[in-house]
Amino acid sequence: MTDDLVVAVRAFNRFYTRVLGLLDEGLAHTAYSLTEARVLFEIAHHGVASVADLRSWLDVDAGYLSRILARFEGDGLVVRERAEADARRQVARLTSRGRAAFAELDQRSSSDVAALLAPLTEPGRRHLVDAMGSVERLLSDRGERPGPIVRDPRPGELGWIVERHGSLYAEEYGWNDEFEALVARIVGEYVETRDPKRDTAWIAEVDGEPVGSVLCVHKDDRVAQLRLLLVEPTARGLGVGSRLVDTCVDFARDAGYDEIVLWTNSVLADARRIYQRAGFELVDESSNPAFGQQLTAQNWRRSL
Repeated sequence: MTDDLVVAVRAFNRFYTRVLGLLDEGLAHTAYSLTEARVLFEIAHHGVASVADLRSWLDVDAGYLSRILARFEGDGLVVRERAEADARRQVARLTSRGRAAFAELDQRSSSDVAALLAPLTEPGRRHLVDAMGSVERLLSDRGERPGPIVRDPRPGELGWIVERHGSLYAEEYGWNDEFEALVARIVGEYVETRDPKRDTAWIAEVDGEPVGSVLCVHKDDRVAQLRLLLVEPTARGLGVGSRLVDTCVDFARDAGYDEIVLWTNSVLADARRIYQRAGFELVDESSNPAFGQQLTAQNWRRSL
């Protein structure tokens, strides 16, 4: 890991704490610190919360949490008592005064966030929220991510297919802009000649973000062609590629094609494994210069 990455993250930490006002004496212009507000939030949203669970959820020192709860009790916001099911466990719940304090804090926090978003355009707000989601997903310790959704392309996403092929293949394989130009021609031809009953495109989406693509187009009346399979590095291992290829094969079969073919290069080992699992067989291959590299082109096919 390079030092510049650490410096960049630390700079962002300082920026967002300043923007959100987390360094103010009181959160959302109230008398509560960030940690105190989180304690109120967790108790309010669980109704009754054990002290042990609060420590776990907030990752806070037991003594610090005890002092916060003691202060809340003294202010008449919280009641601590023994759990009915287990007298060894202490639980906390909000009083009516505590619920009123939380409601005020919640409303002020929402107002502050609304004010933060107000100067942005609607696309800017959506982009900000999506970026926040990406940060959360990347830094989360959750073991599983949701599976891919395969859907029709939205406006602008055919251009995304061209851009991502150009960027990703240059980064991972050193291919030059001849490849991006080829992808642009394939997409353009698809748009100009598409028969909706025989040709279609799909975008794979994970967590609301496009992470993959594939096209099924007619090669002739009996042969379909799979084109432009792509899976973003962040989505590899989630079954995106297999889901896209299976969707393409199923469509080709339902559209009445007898077989489906594809063209690829031997260097694309992950894609080849997906094709093999989907029942494709290698027909022939040849070594040729292409995209600034010496590549071995391959033709694959499978019956439908």
